[in-house]
Amino acid sequence: MTFAPRAASSTPIRETAGLPWYLRDVLKYLGTFAVMTAIYVGFRLYQGAYGISTGLDSSEPAFEEHWMRLLYLEGAFLAVVFPTLWGYLWVTRDRNLEAITPKEEITRYFTLTMWISIYTFAVYWAGSYFAEQDNSWHQVSVRDTPFTANHIIEFYFNFPFYILMGGSAWIYARTRLPLFANGISVPLTLAVVGPFMIFVSVGFNEWGHTFWFREEFFAVPIHWGFVTGVWFAHGVGGILLQQVTRITELLDQIEDAP
Repeated sequence: MTFAPRAASSTPIRETAGLPWYLRDVLKYLGTFAVMTAIYVGFRLYQGAYGISTGLDSSEPAFEEHWMRLLYLEGAFLAVVFPTLWGYLWVTRDRNLEAITPKEEITRYFTLTMWISIYTFAVYWAGSYFAEQDNSWHQVSVRDTPFTANHIIEFYFNFPFYILMGGSAWIYARTRLPLFANGISVPLTLAVVGPFMIFVSVGFNEWGHTFWFREEFFAVPIHWGFVTGVWFAHGVGGILLQQVTRITELLDQIEDAP
């Protein structure tokens, strides 16, 4: 897909002091990265401190105090952040995409790459430290509830949170970049929807563990949905390829401009 050169926007490109113009949002990106790291490390430290002593049996009062309260806090946080962030991205959308300058469009591609990076970082935490240890939790905790000490973090925060980040990247691209606004990007959509389907598979997975078998074997068919969902995340490479192709065209426009 190609775009004809457009007239310069009347709004000058905003710059961050001391940074290249195309890295306008890098400070927000680094701040978000730091906050996410603090959240995940904090969860892991909390789990290490209270997981064994209070998190093995949901019928114990200590479980309600240390883990169900955490679940309620996570739910409240997500209930506020989901509509706030997605609503903000929609309300502040660019309603005149054809008027943005090549420099502004390039800047937004870099910002989209930051969104994708944040999204993949969230998927990494959800699919590594917390997901891989779930096998051990299934072997030792009382499976009379889906709210185990690890599930409360993994299924009810980590998974929704990366869906929040992936959906935000998709909305940002669709509302601020002509390349993605003029049609549905297959790589972008697959990269977001695929891992989202992992969250959908959680319900089927828990139902299977409840009624079919209680042990945790990674290779059983009930887990194949998780693997397939992760494969779709490879669409991130296609997103970057689409962006590089378009940025090359924009750089040519900048170079040819009088």
